[in-house]
Amino acid sequence: MSLYSRWIKPRTDSFDCFILLLTSKLWDRIVIRLSKLMHRSRFTLNVRTFLMVILWAGGGFSQVSQLSPPEDAVAAGVQALKAGDLETAQNFLNQALKQGIKHPVVFHNLGVIAQEHRNHAQAVTWFRKSLLLDPNYGPSRLLLGSSLLSLGKTDDAVRELKRAVRSMPNEPAAHLQLAKAYEATEKWGQAVNELQKVTALAPDNAEYSYQLGKALTRLSGWSLQQISRVNPNSARLHQALGQEYAIQGNYDRALFAYQQAATADPQLPEIHLGMGLILLQLKRFDEALEQINLELALVPESKMAADAKTRIEAEKIASH
Repeated sequence: MSLYSRWIKPRTDSFDCFILLLTSKLWDRIVIRLSKLMHRSRFTLNVRTFLMVILWAGGGFSQVSQLSPPEDAVAAGVQALKAGDLETAQNFLNQALKQGIKHPVVFHNLGVIAQEHRNHAQAVTWFRKSLLLDPNYGPSRLLLGSSLLSLGKTDDAVRELKRAVRSMPNEPAAHLQLAKAYEATEKWGQAVNELQKVTALAPDNAEYSYQLGKALTRLSGWSLQQISRVNPNSARLHQALGQEYAIQGNYDRALFAYQQAATADPQLPEIHLGMGLILLQLKRFDEALEQINLELALVPESKMAADAKTRIEAEKIASH
């Protein structure tokens, strides 16, 4: 009978997710499911590692003799890893190797142990051995990409993590790590795309939405930098600066920035609307209405402009 369970191990500086999969036979096909507990965790999503631990339950976990059969060595090694005893786990898994077991499960879990010790170069070696035997094993591909990213090999990490995403398209961890790799190479558009997939997979997870928001902010900043290089006097650049000032409540500077935007391109939609809303905040109702009328002349179907006009007129009457 196949079973699976999950164990979350929080730390103060990171979030480690142990995914424990119990299979009835060592050679059974491995089924991976990321823990829903991760989705509800309060811990940071600055994930150091996602640790997938394969646990064989076929022979039970009774006392293991000094000359254990190879399968017992694997089972005992993974049981020790489950308990957090990395040294004992490594000893048993090394014993399994010496006894002739050359299987992705063994190499993968040795990679997990190396990753826990922050020995990412060694972890890469173990995960590659696992993938040589089973190129389609997504968890090893995911953790290989994670270790490559920790080693600063971002191009290699992106390549491996893209393959992990293809093999596990519904796993948030794969998309999160790929987004992290894209961020490391300042490919903000691709990072946003991966995080959008994560939020689609877990729409109720506030942390994922927060991470997406951060990535969108970085993408916006990067876009403005590109605009400033091409055209430092771009109307959109002045508009973005005006929006930032408005968010800060600095309406005088916001108005000046929007006026520069209007000078750069007086026919650009949203500029006069923005000026009108800022003038409303400054209680300059007649000027606000003038700007809204200019916006409606450019975009007659604009519901936002029509709503703004109604609001300005109402506040003007209320102020008398």
